[in-house]
Order: sequence, then structure tokens, then C-alpha cells
Amino acid sequence: MKFDRKQLLLYAVTDRTWTGRQSLSQQVECALRGGVTCVQLREKELEREALLREARVIQDLCRRYQVPLIINDDWELALELGADGVHVGQEDDAVSRIRAAAGPDFIIGATAKTVDQARAAQAAGADYLGVGAVFPSPTKPGALRITTQQLRMICGCVEIPAVAIGGISRENARELAGGGMFGLAVVSALFAAPDITAAAQTLREISRSLVEQ
Repeated sequence: MKFDRKQLLLYAVTDRTWTGRQSLSQQVECALRGGVTCVQLREKELEREALLREARVIQDLCRRYQVPLIINDDWELALELGADGVHVGQEDDAVSRIRAAAGPDFIIGATAKTVDQARAAQAAGADYLGVGAVFPSPTKPGALRITTQQLRMICGCVEIPAVAIGGISRENARELAGGGMFGLAVVSALFAAPDITAAAQTLREISRSLVEQ
């Protein structure tokens, strides 16, 4: 799937912590029904084969809704699966190496917490940035936080689009107004919600209002 920055509008990042009575794939389908525009499969505790099995089910859902599936960290698994792309952090394989191996049509997202990291990711061939944590994050309690001003500086220093991530909820998202991002990446605000579809609809509208400013 060709990358389009509009796919960052509501970027869902999975976390099995909140599966409860639903399976992960059922939760993802609820999120897709509510209008998420991209899904990142981020399940670090799963063994590779189990992750592949889960990914195949979620990939089928994403294709049905014409939404890209991004795999966290493991670009080789993403290629094996035929997923649309990968998202890597600063400690993962270099964007340039992944681009050389995967080719021009493979979507590569990179985490950036500074202007220098953002510029380096763009130069290496990243398609988009994940910038944060913009708020305290329950999934990454030790993550370095950045201010809205820093978010704006990072988004403004590159030509590739960025998505804000880290502790974003419907209660605090509007504090990011003027941040320059092209969307919001959410985890617990979506998957811990009692009604995932309704949460996705609300968060998408909030994100749209921020992006259009």
C-alpha cells in the first residue's frame, strides 16, 4: 500500500493488556469500524510464531478496511508477512538499512524525540515520524517527555509528516493544538475504552480538528 500522510490521522497501536473478553483481533476490528486510519501491531511479549499468527488475522482485517498494517520493530517479520511497513525506535535497526533491504514502497516510521533525530530519520529514508512521549504514557512509563513546543519544532524541521504519541487521550489531546502533527497515535485511549468503536470515532474527530488548524 502506498503511503499517504492522511493515514496518520488516527494511528492505533495495539496492546494485549486490555483484551479482556475480546481477542486482540476483535478489538482491532472494533477500532477499524470506528475509523482508525493505521494499525501498528506492537506485541513485544509474543514469540515470533505467535506474533505471525496474530499478524495474519489482523492483516486480513486491515486489508478489508483498506488500512495499512505496520509492524513494530521487526522489519524482517513485516516483509515475511507482506505487511505494509515497520516502525522502529532509536535502538532498533537503522532506517537506511531497512530501506535498502525493503525497497521504496515499504512504509518506514521512525521514533524521534529531537530535531537531530527527526532530520536523520528523514535523510535515511523514513516515511513518517512518531514524536513523543507528549504526555505520561502508561505503556512506556520511563519515556522521555517532550513539550508541545518541542513537538512543533520537530514536526516543522522536516518535510515528512509526524504523528504525536504518548499518553494521548480524548481529555488531553486538544492540548496539542498547534503541534504541527498530522495525526494522533493512541493505545489505551482506544483499546482500554469500554466502547472501542465509539472511542475511535471521537478520537478521529478530535485529531481531524487538530490537524486542520
